[in-house]
Amino acid sequence: MLLIISSPRDDSVHTVRPKLEERGVPLLWWDEAEYPGSSTLTTAFLDGWWRQTLTFQGETYDLSKVTAVWDRRPGKVAAPAVREPSQRAFAEHVARIALAGAYNLMAGARWMPAPPPHVAAVDNKLLHLYRATELGFTVADTLVTNDPEALAQLWNRAGGRVITKTLDYRPFFVDGEDRHLFTTVVPRRRLAGRHRLRYGPAMLQPNVPKAYELRVTVVGERVFAASIDSQASRMTEVDWRHLEDPKTRYSAYDLPRNVADGCVRLVAGLGLSFAALDFIVTPDGRYVFLELNVNGQWAFVEMLTGLPISDAIADWLADATATARPRIEEAADVR
Repeated sequence: MLLIISSPRDDSVHTVRPKLEERGVPLLWWDEAEYPGSSTLTTAFLDGWWRQTLTFQGETYDLSKVTAVWDRRPGKVAAPAVREPSQRAFAEHVARIALAGAYNLMAGARWMPAPPPHVAAVDNKLLHLYRATELGFTVADTLVTNDPEALAQLWNRAGGRVITKTLDYRPFFVDGEDRHLFTTVVPRRRLAGRHRLRYGPAMLQPNVPKAYELRVTVVGERVFAASIDSQASRMTEVDWRHLEDPKTRYSAYDLPRNVADGCVRLVAGLGLSFAALDFIVTPDGRYVFLELNVNGQWAFVEMLTGLPISDAIADWLADATATARPRIEEAADVR
């Protein structure tokens, strides 16, 4: 059985699910936000046997039958019925620990992109850049620092062409409004306030010239590349994710074999079965690796280019469901 862990509003799962059903894959779609408030999870060692069950929406499922897991975009563990804030925080904390333990017992299953503890361990932009350089990818000069003077030195070295990006997504508020940091240019006037860098490390790089950009999706050993004409609009020339513009064209792209092979090796070397990678293609034809998204979005690429990414995901999950065996079954009887 395939276990899909994601929000019921996840359009990507809605895209793939019919294809899994066409392939005859038995599946259970569940969201962590249902736990512990609306679901019961029990892991037990009784009479020399390990057992694990999940109950929600009136049905009980034997998790020993799970042979593959697609960990997509679940909501947060929630105990809304516990009204006192500190007690609710405690309840949700122990629920996350119990959930992590349950997933550990399912480690014999095949996971996309990987079991959660492993994803957390490798989901770091610096690690991705380091591994990319080991594989011979071109990578821009990079600083991750909270030293204000290092910013000034890089700005001078790059002739005033510097961009900054955050190391991870974390929502915050300015004057009560939800904000998110996209890749932005560092103008000269910002150097006057560079002392603020002391309190929040940032990633800094020269602003590499672009002919266009690439989004490369790796599913197992299959590679799907799409070109993004980000330079057609001023709104997308620094970060195409910031604003949508009809001038920005997306097209299927024939990635050179050595670059495609490097993408597969990078993803596999991180212990992942899926990732989305971003590149710049410079005016002189160089491929510059930017970053790797461990669970990056792909449905928009398929919609805009026709690349069969959802079929590849369905194929991988179907094969994983048929070929893997959960650890909990292998070590069930210890008498």
